[in-house]
Amino acid sequence: MPLDIRNMSELPPLESQLARRVTEVDFATLGHYLEEGFCDPLLQRVAGTARLVGRAVTVRITPTDSTLLHHAAGLVGPGDVVVVDCGGDRRHAPLGEVVVNALVARGAAGAVVDGVCTDVDALRALGLPVYAYGTSLLTTKLHGIPDGGLNVPVSCGGVPVRAGDLVLGDANGLLIAPAARLAAVLDEALADDAEEPSIVAELYAGSPLGTLTGATATVQKLLSAAAPTENP
Repeated sequence: MPLDIRNMSELPPLESQLARRVTEVDFATLGHYLEEGFCDPLLQRVAGTARLVGRAVTVRITPTDSTLLHHAAGLVGPGDVVVVDCGGDRRHAPLGEVVVNALVARGAAGAVVDGVCTDVDALRALGLPVYAYGTSLLTTKLHGIPDGGLNVPVSCGGVPVRAGDLVLGDANGLLIAPAARLAAVLDEALADDAEEPSIVAELYAGSPLGTLTGATATVQKLLSAAAPTENP
């Protein structure tokens, strides 16, 4: 396929109020309300300790060639998260110390590689949140293969990703979804988080978890429905 490069100006901006509110929610709480958007659990944070919130800038490369990623690293800005689709390859690392320094210099929020990275000690020293399936000494090269795409639909961790999607990550994993989809459940998730301390306090006061969440009442209803009825 020929190169498909779309202008950064075509990306929807990261809505500042939504980004701020998202930083207030426990990302795992969003898992109570969503099923889609959660990346493969094996795609883990290998560098950085901060929670990740940012706008996806997507890059699709061929397995051995990171030319397009180097180009993209000079275009990102504050709040951007580079999401790299490596075409299924998990041997060649397209992202290492130099690329991450380029991202840090541009104010990027983080990087996600649907593959492996390298120079992990240097990446950890830089502190930028980086997610990958692992590390490798084998790296990509600058072959200039006329294939790949920038700000095109990609796949990452089994999740379809479009440029401009919201990328959320912490020590538990990654969630990538359209901003509007996350906004639709954010109020409920924040309300859940606000209730959690009182629930935990009641647990230590002796209340059973199932009573507090309604699970026990549901089990009792299920048992009643399954109980045999007596013939008149």
